[in-house]
Amino acid sequence: GENRFSINNYYALKGFIISIKCPASYQGVGTFLLSLIMTLESLEVADRLLRYVQVDTQSDPYSTSFPSTEKQKNLSKILVAELQQMGIEDAAMDEYGYVMATIEPTHQRKVPIVCFCAHVDTAPDCSGTMVKPILHNNYNGSPIILPDDPTQIITTDAYPYLKNFVGKSIITASGKTLLGSDDKAGVAIIMEMASYLMKNKNIEHGIIKILFTPDEEVGRGTEYLDIKKLGADFGYTLDGGELASFEMETFSADSLVLDIQGVIAHPGAAKGVLQNAIKIAAAILAALPKNEWSPEHTEGRLGFIHPNHIEGGAETARIEFLVRDFDTAQLKIHAERLYAIAQKVIATNTDYSKATVTMEVKEQYRNMREVIDQHPLIVEKALAAYKLVGLTPIVTPIRGGTDGSRMSFMGLPTPNIFTGMQAIHSKHEWVAVSDMEKSVEVLVKLVEII
Repeated sequence: GENRFSINNYYALKGFIISIKCPASYQGVGTFLLSLIMTLESLEVADRLLRYVQVDTQSDPYSTSFPSTEKQKNLSKILVAELQQMGIEDAAMDEYGYVMATIEPTHQRKVPIVCFCAHVDTAPDCSGTMVKPILHNNYNGSPIILPDDPTQIITTDAYPYLKNFVGKSIITASGKTLLGSDDKAGVAIIMEMASYLMKNKNIEHGIIKILFTPDEEVGRGTEYLDIKKLGADFGYTLDGGELASFEMETFSADSLVLDIQGVIAHPGAAKGVLQNAIKIAAAILAALPKNEWSPEHTEGRLGFIHPNHIEGGAETARIEFLVRDFDTAQLKIHAERLYAIAQKVIATNTDYSKATVTMEVKEQYRNMREVIDQHPLIVEKALAAYKLVGLTPIVTPIRGGTDGSRMSFMGLPTPNIFTGMQAIHSKHEWVAVSDMEKSVEVLVKLVEII
């Protein structure tokens, strides 16, 4: 009645149906059972996602360890065991939590070595603890009320892309956590591709490398990655959204910190002396443009400044910003504009005359297109694979970054392939099973083309 399917009984049910022998007089029943078998087969990539998201792998932006949370390795250990069970003998996790594995070639011709990469961690933005995934089979188009928090409702008005999946299967969380399809959908897709290729040795392909990384969500996913050990010529991350999307361009990104030094005094004797750093920080934020230059007011190729953390007291305060633009040169311009606003706040207010503001900028990642444009064949091969499985590629820039951004500048050009994930980093996160299935098809066709 609730239109959900319990994946726990999947394998037993599939085995039972396959064992049934129908006489010719029951062809209608046989056709129905065959259809059900096909439905169950299509849920294998979903089964992987449903299992993986239940492992808490949330990363921590304030941790000084690597990976930032030890629990990320819990999923990585599971992935290594599953890869080894498939017959991929060299699958292993290193001390930093990176999983690497090799699918051996099915022919002797020398061809480029391709890597498929996804990250195991989930975002700190929303809880990833005790995720309860729900498979909504044969979605009917109605609002989806998430059972653990009925105020969390997923609708086609809020997410028009959901209209494409009426009559199909989608996966959500239960209302109190994110789902974790970012990027466990990518993990599940790569694992399903690996399983398929290991079972179908008649498919011709060269050496294939598999890479699962920690800490992508906190911008540290490649910090200890050994590209030489990986040994690939180029790669593709599975970390994209909508069906048929292909991304070869990301933001260039910096982090920026404004440190505010006020003047402290006892509140009882503060008149004419105290210059409150908290109030100065608030004034700087209030001076930012109201309807531009921020994530909530930009789209397409527009960059932004985004205050994402503030802390401090009356004497000192600190504001952290994300700086983003597709044009790397614009990052410096954004930083200079912000610093000018901060200096003006102090210069034009006599209450802040003895306060100071300093600015520190750190590079995070750069637009991977600067590298990928030098390797057009890896784009051509991917787009050819899309077309051969019946997709019209949608080439769009990412208003964000992937591990591929940094790997591209480390010598491994790495564009991004879709997984289907939607409403990521939120309690409304969902993914369509058919999008994940199609992504698996793309990968299998892509290794044949390569």
